[in-house]
Amino acid sequence: MRIATINVNGIRAAARKGMGHWLTACAPDVLLLQEVRADEVTAASLLPGYTAVTWPCRVKGRAGVSVAVHENSAVGMGELRRGVSPAGATEPDVDSGRWLEADLELPSGQMITVVSAYLHSGQVGTEKMDQKYAHLALVGNRLTELLDSAAQGGPQVLMAGDFNIVRSPQDITNWKPNHNKHAGVLDEEIAHLESWFTAGWTDIVRHLAPQEQGPYTWWSQRGRAFENNTGWRIDYQMTTPELAARAISFKVDRAASRETRFSDHAPLVVDYDD
Repeated sequence: MRIATINVNGIRAAARKGMGHWLTACAPDVLLLQEVRADEVTAASLLPGYTAVTWPCRVKGRAGVSVAVHENSAVGMGELRRGVSPAGATEPDVDSGRWLEADLELPSGQMITVVSAYLHSGQVGTEKMDQKYAHLALVGNRLTELLDSAAQGGPQVLMAGDFNIVRSPQDITNWKPNHNKHAGVLDEEIAHLESWFTAGWTDIVRHLAPQEQGPYTWWSQRGRAFENNTGWRIDYQMTTPELAARAISFKVDRAASRETRFSDHAPLVVDYDD
């Protein structure tokens, strides 16, 4: 079973820039998209061969997450859940379109839960940073619930997407100039991620490549960051332990050149034993 996650930086723009060619070549069974920035009908129309569900952001032009299943994969789409706010609470507008859970039935008959997550980027010294920390706290609570459920015999879980946080100097080219100066490289943010891994979640890339620098998944559009591979690893696939044991291999599907990119992120593709 192949699962791919990619921040498309606007699905319309990604489609114009060749996302369809990548999708045909990669052919993931399950596709998780972030920063879709489109309504559900538009997003589905740009994913031929897939059954797609999208949760748009209520703030126009922002966020939006999708879960899509290949029509030939024999994976069935089940119950969907949107957002991480407690039951009965309304998701703040800025948190909408950032967390979409889908229960999937595999050909083996096993159920798994996948989450397409687009965590806030934040900005130091602004309200955006407060919004990020508030959302991270809610995400942490939901991850605890999902992990506990999996441990008690519920579906195994895969959370994937753009977390907008690196873990260590191993995940960013220029650690020192960014550490505790820019969002995504703050100790307080990193502590949230590390608390998830300490609790029992597995960072699949680090599980399969514990010593590798990067591999980076995002490069600034400024200067020659992409050409020089001056990047950040901020896109993850994170799973419960049983599912982590079934991870076979991964690939950051980096474009051959700046001109052939369809997003400022690269897809993170993982093959699992189904």
